[in-house]
Amino acid sequence: MVEIGKLNNLIALKKVDFGVYFDGEELGEILLPEKYVPKDLNTGDVIEVFIYRDSENRPIATTEKPEAVVGEFAFLKVVSVTKYGAFFDWGLPKNLMVPYREQKQIVEEGRSYIVYIYLDERSQRITGSTKLDQFLDLTPVEFNEGDEVDLFIYDKTNIGYKAIIEGTHSGILYDNEVFQKLEMGQHIKGYIRKIREDDKIDLRLQKSGYENVDDVMGKILAKLKDQDGFIPVNDKSPPEVISEIFGISKKTFKKSIGALYKKRLIVMDHEGIKLI
Repeated sequence: MVEIGKLNNLIALKKVDFGVYFDGEELGEILLPEKYVPKDLNTGDVIEVFIYRDSENRPIATTEKPEAVVGEFAFLKVVSVTKYGAFFDWGLPKNLMVPYREQKQIVEEGRSYIVYIYLDERSQRITGSTKLDQFLDLTPVEFNEGDEVDLFIYDKTNIGYKAIIEGTHSGILYDNEVFQKLEMGQHIKGYIRKIREDDKIDLRLQKSGYENVDDVMGKILAKLKDQDGFIPVNDKSPPEVISEIFGISKKTFKKSIGALYKKRLIVMDHEGIKLI
């Protein structure tokens, strides 16, 4: 099934002066304009194209890829604001429209916002929305505590950061457990810390317990090698310094360098830690 707003593998049917027509199945023949046609493309070949609608509402193909496709979230910049809504740069010549009814707050030209991309059922046009909560899954989660997940940072609250988990659910990273700088729209690996009775999800950026220590030990050794075997930080260093250098808590750092010391991989003194 060929889908508007998605990447599709289509068969080239025929070449014309202004491009190549592809088999769009129930959508009919879909044009790939000449400027996007690969030089070595022949009829019968299958290539990946993105399908959207042109200004006359006709399905059209491009080999260019947008920042996100229908059903995904993206951090996009407003390029213009009109009486109909705002237009966002999403990586294609035709900008993505977010009508006023889909703006959580009135957006401003030049600023960037988290946008959900969907296919409007009535117009069949690709549309954006900054009203994110309506697109997040509220059904019981299938994650387990400790699972590694893909996170997308989308909001900052007075207790921490909100993140979209695997493109479906929302979770929270608490400030007192975040030891690195996070930005809106950032993609990062994380872990399910806890699933509460109300199905709300607590997250963390590090593995738990000794599994995390093992992971951090490798990072410390790698950083030592990059720094010619010496880093001017030790177990007496301020937590802020440790967080800035390694992105971890002082507690985890002390456990990790203690384990490295016992393995005789490092030595420690008042100046810092040294690789043996």
